[in-house]
Amino acid sequence: MTIERIIEVIKKNNPQADVDLVKLAYEFAKDAHKNQKRMSGEDYLQHPLETAYKLAEMNIDLETIIAGILHDVPEDTDKTLKDVEKNFGKETTHLVEGITKLGTIKYRGLEKYSENLRKMFVAMAEDIRVIFIKFADRIHNLKTLYSLPLVKQQRIARESLEIYAPIANRLGMDEFKSVIEDLAFPYIYPEEHKWVLKISKKRFEEQKRYIKKIIKVVEKELREKKIEIIKINGRPKHYYSLYKKLLRKEMNIDNIFDLVALRIIVKNIDDCYRVLGYIHQLWKPLKGRIKDFISQPKPNGYQSLHTAVFALEGRITEIQIRTKKMHEEAEFGIAAHWDYKNKQDKNKEKFGIEGKKLKWIKELLDEQKKAQTTKRYLNTLKLDFFKNRIFVFTPKGDVIDLPENAVPIDFAYYIHTDLGHKCVGAKINQKMANLQTVLKSGDLVEILIDKNRKGPAENWLQLVKTHLAKNKIKLYFKKEKKLSIFKFFNR
Repeated sequence: MTIERIIEVIKKNNPQADVDLVKLAYEFAKDAHKNQKRMSGEDYLQHPLETAYKLAEMNIDLETIIAGILHDVPEDTDKTLKDVEKNFGKETTHLVEGITKLGTIKYRGLEKYSENLRKMFVAMAEDIRVIFIKFADRIHNLKTLYSLPLVKQQRIARESLEIYAPIANRLGMDEFKSVIEDLAFPYIYPEEHKWVLKISKKRFEEQKRYIKKIIKVVEKELREKKIEIIKINGRPKHYYSLYKKLLRKEMNIDNIFDLVALRIIVKNIDDCYRVLGYIHQLWKPLKGRIKDFISQPKPNGYQSLHTAVFALEGRITEIQIRTKKMHEEAEFGIAAHWDYKNKQDKNKEKFGIEGKKLKWIKELLDEQKKAQTTKRYLNTLKLDFFKNRIFVFTPKGDVIDLPENAVPIDFAYYIHTDLGHKCVGAKINQKMANLQTVLKSGDLVEILIDKNRKGPAENWLQLVKTHLAKNKIKLYFKKEKKLSIFKFFNR
């Protein structure tokens, strides 16, 4: 990697960018890291440059790119944070300091990692750009993991899979999540990785050839309909994502229909819906497989239209339709908003902990303050954060973000404590369901209540999956117990 390539990407995204400070940062880091080598044998400077290049690809602001070049200087050289501030100002120094603080605790499993998680969430709450740099840093570290001892390989890969990938997912940064997972996969599950590569190689190649035929048909159809296509291509499924799906599909690759999905990027939202209509005129859609994430985005902000159709040769084909802006947000999540335009006070306005998309960071920090023990805080994280997430809808169309395997009681308590206490049943997708029914992404949930019901049943503690619901139920019974004791002594 060279500084010239980084500057080329910056200029491509923003021709007016003043890159003099970027060049100065390069010279500063080059001097600081001189004669340093990484375990892979390459010059140490290559690592911060690779980190900065990844950030530049995101069209991120210059301060963040510069911090990416300098992020290892205070920890691994004789240059200090004061030296960084003297040359590059407080904002860049603040970002570098945030990264430095995150590197102090080695991963030994979630139980021993609580303090580092707290630091991470504090740093993200203060300035979300810190985690962008950490992701870029981690991706290059994973790419050179082969050069490290086996124990380090395992530790770094597991931390990446169990900590960084879920955080990227919550931030809507699908590109980072998928790359981190795929790079960590062979180190954590080497045999499974080899097996997935072996069984998918032939199918991937065949699917790519098939998708090329589909693209020709779709391009011809959309040209005739005067739809401007920004980009149309096949999207191969990431290997770790494929592995997780195979686990759910009895390890049978014949049950996977989206090894390579068709992705169509168009100019505006109107064109998205028009393309969906034309696709359905061409080929019959599968019932229940049309998903509109434009009118009802996922909680992490993801927007797109999804459909599956019986296409050429009657084969089931997955298709995604979105605008360029939606595509950038799907790849880089919240970071896609952090461009050079209107940057003033963006962290406070859109990216601070008060923003809806980052509300969960504040909730985790608040929970950490309230937790009486590390174990209780870790239980919260395991229940509500590091589980796979689902999203369900209220009758008004609001999106509710819940952990996988959540039940209607979790949903009810998320809305309001009193709704949880009085719930007796639910309608899921307008059909009656009991309170033990496991919710799935996309479900429309309506809670049925009994106004005369006083509170929850004790067995609900075994049913609910969210920490919020467990706390509300426990608090109710704690108050009831105190009330019973008071009544007993005041008879």
